[in-house]
Amino acid sequence: MLKSLMLASYSYFEGGGIGDFLNEMNNAGFFSYVLPFLLIFALVFGILNQIRLFKENKSINGIIALVVGLMALQFDFVPIFFSEIFPRMGVGLVVLLLLLIFAGMFADPDSNATMYTLMGIGVIIAIIVLINTAGSLGWSAGYWWYDNWRTVAVAVTILLVIGIIVGSANTKKTEGNKSTFAQALRGALSSTE
Repeated sequence: MLKSLMLASYSYFEGGGIGDFLNEMNNAGFFSYVLPFLLIFALVFGILNQIRLFKENKSINGIIALVVGLMALQFDFVPIFFSEIFPRMGVGLVVLLLLLIFAGMFADPDSNATMYTLMGIGVIIAIIVLINTAGSLGWSAGYWWYDNWRTVAVAVTILLVIGIIVGSANTKKTEGNKSTFAQALRGALSSTE
């Protein structure tokens, strides 16, 4: 999708602008190599620090993170992957941020349902972004996915609705129910126990 980053500078001044600066950084490989390296290095270093594989020896964690970051950039796949996923993830995060703003304005702040709903929407956005990125990188699932993605989306939505209904069902015993059927059912259940 994005083979190169093109930024235009529209300025009244002769000294250049932010577009020229970003273009120079792009030509120098900053967006293709430096930023992906820093991201990979930070992720690997953070994970190694959290799992405490080498106890408190942070220098070994740093060396391993440096090697993994540099070896990942050895192949052209990493810059292409990051140039494909970050624009899509940015749009997904904007959608999620707008939903958070609307939820803050209209939803009950003490409700856990809002949090779980937003978390579910965030997971769905992340899955859509990863599927679209994988398709643009040549990892498509073939024609089956493109022909049947609507059916899969509807099935997943139905399963989510069923899960939400079942998860939010009141599981307390309803002793106050006076219907004959409920009393007979309760009597049958208590006699089998």
